[in-house]
Amino acid sequence: MNSRITVVGVAVSAIGATLLLTGCGGTTAEAGRPASSTVAAVTTTRSAPAPATLTPSIIGQAEKHHTAVLVRALTGTTLDEKQWIVLNQATGEPVERAAHINRIAGLTQWAPAEVETALNALLAKGLLANTPHGRLEPTTAGNAVVGEVRAESGAIVAAAYGAVPAEDLATTARVLAVITARMAEELTHG
Repeated sequence: MNSRITVVGVAVSAIGATLLLTGCGGTTAEAGRPASSTVAAVTTTRSAPAPATLTPSIIGQAEKHHTAVLVRALTGTTLDEKQWIVLNQATGEPVERAAHINRIAGLTQWAPAEVETALNALLAKGLLANTPHGRLEPTTAGNAVVGEVRAESGAIVAAAYGAVPAEDLATTARVLAVITARMAEELTHG
């Protein structure tokens, strides 16, 4: 049981990472050296005893570290976190604007107006474009930014997740999916 608790502590933000970094690639060499705050946190996490149980604090710490990796990868781009998620989630097939806004709002718990603001900023920057059929798709520049950010962040995420057995990551994903679904359900009641 302790190994599963440790895995949850290490990989607790699998859902958040998937949302932020879908399709990451790259190697550890491409990622560069971690920031000193990340090194300290990783060192502390490795030397600390396994927590007794999963807590909001552990989930929050993992998510903050995922966000720090993303922020570092976004350095030098003109994107903030919201714009990144809207752009990243638009890769692949062209998407219908309203459906994309509603999907991102549901995944992130952001107001649809916030998602639309980020989307409009991406259109203005030329990173997203409207297709002739009224759908959205990344431009060549948008795809290039997505590739760069995924390479930068993906190497770090892959190294962290690679330290955990696949079956433990699967358990963690199931646990987090249940917790997230339950919280989403509770949020609709109040």
